[in-house]
Amino acid sequence: MAMTRRPLIAGNWKMNGLKSDGFDRANALLDLVAAAEDAAEGEGLSFDLLICPPATLIAMLAELVWGRPIRVGGQDCHAKVSGAHTGDISAAMLKDNGCTHVIVGHSERRTDHGETDAIVKAKARAAIEAGLSAVVCVGETEAEREGGKTAEVVSRQVAGSIPEGATSLSLVVAYEPVWAIGTGKTPTAAQVQEVHALIRDKLAGVVGVEEAGLTRILYGGSVKPSNAKELLGLPDVDGALVGGASLVAGDFWAIATASVG
Repeated sequence: MAMTRRPLIAGNWKMNGLKSDGFDRANALLDLVAAAEDAAEGEGLSFDLLICPPATLIAMLAELVWGRPIRVGGQDCHAKVSGAHTGDISAAMLKDNGCTHVIVGHSERRTDHGETDAIVKAKARAAIEAGLSAVVCVGETEAEREGGKTAEVVSRQVAGSIPEGATSLSLVVAYEPVWAIGTGKTPTAAQVQEVHALIRDKLAGVVGVEEAGLTRILYGGSVKPSNAKELLGLPDVDGALVGGASLVAGDFWAIATASVG
């Protein structure tokens, strides 16, 4: 990882957590942060932390962690600012409730809700316009990987999902091979680095070479404490988008600390 790119460890809680769960999980993480800050004697953390809870918990958790080095994000947003879109939530609403980031284009949204690259791009643009950082997810299925189409699929998603004008301050890219999410399977370190380097190269064609070099690219897909150090030590891996392990504060923290040695 380049020294100019500060690690970002993001937890995607998905559809998990009632108020009591979210409160306990966030407080456990706050305790770990406080202990690390005490040990560092005022130096602060060497990485950024982001939690993306269900929408029902966003306001509560944003208030709970306010002023502490934990940011809160949404798991999705609509491309429109407002309107007749029952059940949806806009980027402006997320911002208003304390979010700094929002995940868009997660494979579960692409698969379960039929989201195309164009839809993801519109959502990312809406997020950026609302003052949020868009965490744009890309990644291939197992069939695409086995068919030798990883580079083709990921390149197409990067080109089609990331809005022009995005910068390293308003954009994070997350590579999540669909076949590795929640399965316990992970690509080899060499495969992860290869795809991350490809993403950075393709990103240069959308946002420019300088911004591509500064943009954080996260890895996601069965990230856990036991494999975090190897994955997060790769040159073009700038953090992790963590699913199941983010529901256990200790595991999430272990992954985060692995990002700095």
